[in-house]
Amino acid sequence: MSSKTKIVVLRMKELIYTGIFVALGIILILLLVFMFAPKDSKPDSTDTSDKYVPGVYTSSIMLNGNAVDIAVTVDKDSIASIQMVNVSEMVSTMYPLMEPALDSLAEQIIASQSLDHITYPEENQYTSLVILDAVERALNKAAVSESEAEEKTDPSEGNDEQKEEGAQKVVNE
Repeated sequence: MSSKTKIVVLRMKELIYTGIFVALGIILILLLVFMFAPKDSKPDSTDTSDKYVPGVYTSSIMLNGNAVDIAVTVDKDSIASIQMVNVSEMVSTMYPLMEPALDSLAEQIIASQSLDHITYPEENQYTSLVILDAVERALNKAAVSESEAEEKTDPSEGNDEQKEEGAQKVVNE
């Protein structure tokens, strides 16, 4: 037979070095691709609609001629806290279930970020319903209206006078 057979002898050390250099080359190429790849100029989330205008919103409850304010603090997309403000000593004495009922409801509302499926004990049923109504009214004040949502999606539209009017409208409410 006249075929020329070649025998190649590879040493284990050469195979290991070659494997390491190939792995380092692949890692270097991946690193360069990730570093110099064009970045998206858009934010990660395309949904720019916020649920609330951040701030503290109050709603009053009249108890035997005395006003008690329920203050709801909201971020742009969550309810941060709910508390009673402007509580007179007479109201806290005459209505001792108000504060424990509010604390229980506030924990549930903040945990679920919703007024749906809120539970309350039967002995605090009416007190809880009055508080829930006040919290709902405060959240309705905090909700982002459609016109405000449109302004946030494209702030370049409109002139400064329109923006100033919108700011005055928010302050007056």
